Amino acid sequence: MAFDKRKPSKWPVEAQEVDVALIGGGVLSATFGLMLHMLQPDWTIMGFERLPKVAKESSNPWNNAGTGHAGLCELNYTKEKSDGTMDNSKPIDINEQFQVSRQLWAHFVETGVLGHPETFINPTPHMSLVHGDQDVDFLRRRWEGLKENPLFAAMEFSDDQEKIKEWAPLIVQGRDPKEHIAVTYDPTGTDVNFGSVTRQMFNYLEYHGVFVETSKEVTDLKQNSDGSWTLRVADHRRRDEGRGPDKFVRAKFVFNGAGGWALKMLQKAGIPEVEGYALFPVSGAFLNTTDPTIVNTHKVKVYGKAKVGAPPMSNPHMDARIINTNRSVLFGPYAGVDPRFLKYGSLLDLPKMIRTHNLLAVLNVGRENIPLIKMLAGMIFMTPRQKLNELRDFAPDAHITDWRMIKAGQRAQIIKTNAEGHGKLEFGTEVITSNDGTLAAVLGASPGASTAVPIMLELLERCFPEQIEGWRPKIKEVIPTYGEKLSDDPAKAYEVMTHTAKVLNLTPPAKPDGV
Repeated sequence: MAFDKRKPSKWPVEAQEVDVALIGGGVLSATFGLMLHMLQPDWTIMGFERLPKVAKESSNPWNNAGTGHAGLCELNYTKEKSDGTMDNSKPIDINEQFQVSRQLWAHFVETGVLGHPETFINPTPHMSLVHGDQDVDFLRRRWEGLKENPLFAAMEFSDDQEKIKEWAPLIVQGRDPKEHIAVTYDPTGTDVNFGSVTRQMFNYLEYHGVFVETSKEVTDLKQNSDGSWTLRVADHRRRDEGRGPDKFVRAKFVFNGAGGWALKMLQKAGIPEVEGYALFPVSGAFLNTTDPTIVNTHKVKVYGKAKVGAPPMSNPHMDARIINTNRSVLFGPYAGVDPRFLKYGSLLDLPKMIRTHNLLAVLNVGRENIPLIKMLAGMIFMTPRQKLNELRDFAPDAHITDWRMIKAGQRAQIIKTNAEGHGKLEFGTEVITSNDGTLAAVLGASPGASTAVPIMLELLERCFPEQIEGWRPKIKEVIPTYGEKLSDDPAKAYEVMTHTAKVLNLTPPAKPDGV
């Protein structure tokens, strides 16, 4: 498609022309850019990251727990119906998506795009931990509803403290033997360094002529009459020199993977599809330790169950981490209140987001999420003793002096106006595209990074309908189960999961019954 020579009014005629522009230097932009380069190598792609380096926001391994979300341990993904049955559709769906990501990563390892697997992914069992008879019953029924699914065939359940001690000694040491606790344990879980995934992908792209300019911020964008977009790009490297003139880039397609700032760019673009959307920012912090007696003992990720009335984001967890071959353990999250949409954002992010079309939704969410607001306020004023008590639910013998507090990344949860006109807080990710398919963005938080590949596949299908049929053979070559559900075919699930585990040096799956 040729560019129309007409430009937005008051913007200069001169502009660098590219086929695709990427806003943001995180794992979503890296994944999309690499997939698009793989499918259409003749297209010109350029990226822009406002910070001096890529992967410094949510993709930074210290800004997240690196769980490699697969629905194995996150109890908030399972909903208990009014009749007492378990709805496990979401953990199964999340696991399906993560298997797609694993297939792409395995292909990239085999083809040299990504380096040795241990540089970005490591086997780390996933556990769920609950306390008390009621929650033990909940966990048992959840396990019973999942264990027949081939994606969860390796999962075990136990409420025997001696057995639990074999899997995670810190959970049992110092605990009252009479306390009724239970866990599910899945050895096929992983720990993922999304910062390393991002950097390696961008390094490969740069080697093949796809550049991401750092310290460059897209501050505005306008659509041209031919459907292309003109981006205004500020150069932050020249601030100390009085900052040079902005430059302009024209792109036929724009992907906004800027995390919490994606909504800001969508609002500047003025597309109607973003009306009614807002964001609810939540800051986070973790206790971290590198004490050898702890990190050499605790080599699992353990997720708890949110207390009654608490929001899903409050699920406590104690995570083994492996970052650049160094082991540590994180515990949290300790949430807080911060109006920024990014860790290195602006204090004005929240007020600048407010529009007439989303004001009522924001107010409604504030009114209907009092437990969340109370939780955030309470965490701000938690004493060291209170923080220690939270930790001791997981590790009864823990000492606060062995841990230090580190700030995590900002989470910007979606506020969405529903059919009744009320605002609803969403705990997930969502792809937003313009009606003509020339602009796309991803809003929301977890489990975005873990499911980046299927999210980008959805984006390709929605925004490139003319090309997708021609791309399918290549996608199927890279992701053999593209368009399929592994849960529907135990033999295929076992075959695919065994292959990716072998390539990525991960724990192999359990063989489903009948396979």
